[in-house]
Amino acid sequence: MKKLSVLASLLFVLAACNTNEKKAVATISPKSGSNVSGTVTFIEKDGIVTMKASLSGLSEGNHAIHIHAIGDCSADDGTSAGGHWNPTNENHGKWKQEPFHVGDIGNLVVGADGKGTLERETVLWSVGSKDITKNVVGHAIIIHEGPDDFSSQPSGAAGPRIGCGEIVRK
Repeated sequence: MKKLSVLASLLFVLAACNTNEKKAVATISPKSGSNVSGTVTFIEKDGIVTMKASLSGLSEGNHAIHIHAIGDCSADDGTSAGGHWNPTNENHGKWKQEPFHVGDIGNLVVGADGKGTLERETVLWSVGSKDITKNVVGHAIIIHEGPDDFSSQPSGAAGPRIGCGEIVRK
């Protein structure tokens, strides 16, 4: 019986090691006097990255969410995160509608309860790769007070930064 238990444990460990899943998380902290909190998770499997944002403490309506260039949320207003992450030097725009920054995620729809979720799936990002045009790790997620208009340059006229989290590999 003990041999069976050891074998089962070994198989579990081997199965866990064989997964090619990579994960990074941004824990969102409030900025500019807001009450925003939550997480944005990136999971890469088989070359596809799935991003899931789950946030609370927001006003009802649309709030822009972007990947910003610098993984630094130390400023009270989030400006330490720099501008949008745009390693391919494209104009600002709407997610997956040319042209757009790879950091242009879109708008998070928030209900009356102050909570919102958003999911994206793409091959344009990676978790921890050496490709600087794809690797999300080391950048920051910014939540804005207002919606992205998808056209104003360079950032979508989304208003103050009310939430920030550095994207960290887990």
